[in-house]
Amino acid sequence: MSDPALDWRLTVKRRVVVVAAALGVWVCGVEARLFDLQVLRHVELVTRAERQQSGTRTTPAKRGDILDRNGRVLATSVDVDTIYAVPSEIGDPNAAAKQLCRALGDCTAKERDALADRLTRQRSFAYVRRQVSPDEVKRVAALNLDGIGFIKENRRFYPNKELASHLLGYVGVDGNGLGGLESTYDSQIRGKAGTVLIHTDARRHAFSREERPPTAGATIELTIDEYIQHIVERELHDGVVENRALGGTAIVMNPHTGEILAMANEPTFNPNSYRDFEEMDRRNRAVQDLYEPGSTFKVVTVSAALEEKIMAPETLIDTNPGRIQVAPNRVVTENENHNYGLIPLSQVIVESSNVGAIKIGLKVGTERLSRFVSLYGFGHQVSPDFPAENPGIVWDPAEWTDSALASVSMGYQVGVTPLQMVTAVSAVANGGQYIEPRVVRALYRDNRRFVVQPKTLRRAISPDTAASMTEIMEGVVADKHGTATRAQMPGFTIAGKTGTARKLIKGHYSHTEYNASFVGFVPSRDPAIAVIVVIDSPHGPNEFFGGTVSAPIFKRIVEPTLRYLGVGPTINPPPPVLVERHPDSSATPASTNAVEPPVVSLVANAQPGTVPDVRGMSAREAVRTLVKVGMAVHVSGDGFVSSQDPAPGTPLDADTVCRVVLERRMVRSEAVHP
Repeated sequence: MSDPALDWRLTVKRRVVVVAAALGVWVCGVEARLFDLQVLRHVELVTRAERQQSGTRTTPAKRGDILDRNGRVLATSVDVDTIYAVPSEIGDPNAAAKQLCRALGDCTAKERDALADRLTRQRSFAYVRRQVSPDEVKRVAALNLDGIGFIKENRRFYPNKELASHLLGYVGVDGNGLGGLESTYDSQIRGKAGTVLIHTDARRHAFSREERPPTAGATIELTIDEYIQHIVERELHDGVVENRALGGTAIVMNPHTGEILAMANEPTFNPNSYRDFEEMDRRNRAVQDLYEPGSTFKVVTVSAALEEKIMAPETLIDTNPGRIQVAPNRVVTENENHNYGLIPLSQVIVESSNVGAIKIGLKVGTERLSRFVSLYGFGHQVSPDFPAENPGIVWDPAEWTDSALASVSMGYQVGVTPLQMVTAVSAVANGGQYIEPRVVRALYRDNRRFVVQPKTLRRAISPDTAASMTEIMEGVVADKHGTATRAQMPGFTIAGKTGTARKLIKGHYSHTEYNASFVGFVPSRDPAIAVIVVIDSPHGPNEFFGGTVSAPIFKRIVEPTLRYLGVGPTINPPPPVLVERHPDSSATPASTNAVEPPVVSLVANAQPGTVPDVRGMSAREAVRTLVKVGMAVHVSGDGFVSSQDPAPGTPLDADTVCRVVLERRMVRSEAVHP
């Protein structure tokens, strides 16, 4: 019989072994679990913990403004409300979607179903509608629905609606530039988004917040003048309607600096609601659409002949009998079967002779003419401000036949943009220097203004050739046989060229659809502006010719623009108004009986750093004088400067605007002594 004491000890020992084994297994399990959590799944769990304990929210940056050359706002950003939902807090998504759509007022059945689908998904956030109007906010807020809230977002706003819309472009709901300069300079305008890091406890209560504020985008100052842009858009629209045309383009440019003062297209659109317009309405015809320029391209042909000394302006060219055979199966005739007979080279431009242009082109030859086509900027992009610019179509000279050479000589078989054409003619206006066209004048970043300087790319023709071409092109407007007599303006000499080109439709030149154009600069001997007008498919009372359709629009654009710029007449200008200046009374003894003649001066030299005295000057002289010292100028009236504000001698301040009043009467004013 076993000893009870031994049995007890054995039982205890067995139990200890079992407990120890169980503890060992438990410890091993814990160690294995710890190894899994702290080693194998360490990265995953740390990431999950950070996601649960902290949240990052992006705060959008405010886009920079876009200004005209005088600081007027063309595009800015405003705060608007966006409606959002927390789907997990919405009990009946379908009912909520119906109520929301009823409050918004313009939901389609498809949009209502899509909204219900978004609200059904168990997420922490979903958009209901972004960037809504204040009235929509009020109607939705009145519903007092659970899980529906509002947040502020930036929305792009264009205060002038359609003004310069093709140039400015537009911005999507996410704040990204989708067209025009908004897209080209998106990286500078958009700025840098900020972030907010929020730490929460187990009950999702925030206990700390770390914020990196957003960086506002740069402000861009354009070369565009809001007032000139308004003039151009108004006259272009009226011209397109009057001539029952499909569309049109007009550009106003400073030929000396390459600054584009206005760029307009028809049809146009409102960038505030760009989705309501067709893609073709949003297309910038001035830089994206190609057309065959027709006779305006004869400027290139004739200037090449003059530059290469192949011909002179008085060289006679026989255009009889009004037609020329350029290929075995191709005969080119003059417009409306005219026969200009024996005419000098200058009249080829004045009367726009196709036969004369072809004979000049054949004399110049393929190699030389193709070289001048390139010098004038055709066949490649001309401005860095338009990355979507169409480079145009210019055939490889090796592929030019005599027929192709004849076509190019009179502006066919070559595709150009209106911007390329006006820039080429601006080279003639600028004495032969080809200036890069641009629309960005300056960039504002970090309280600093970075100015974009004019850029001379090359010399296209010599000053002598440019002078000869200017004189020839004056005849297009002034000569009784010229094709653009309807562009004449009293008091001004205008140099220009008309173009009437058949449109290529389905591989054939149409007999009913034309591009009518006119390009010129004024005043011709000291140009202030160069302007091009291109009208697409006119079918109105003025027929389809460049001289009857586009030249009158050119005139209606130029007349108010010159008045606004203070450019006086160049033909029989009014006599200058002299401003009498009284001598300093302290310099003349009071007892003297001698009568001193009045001191008369048109210019009083100002001390450095002070406002110059421009009284007595013409508007143009005054503007030049004030601009040289960095001042902006606002001109009103007609004639010569009678008063100015700030007064002469006033210390110059940054961004000072000088208001100049013009009158046509003699004005007496005392000299100002700073």
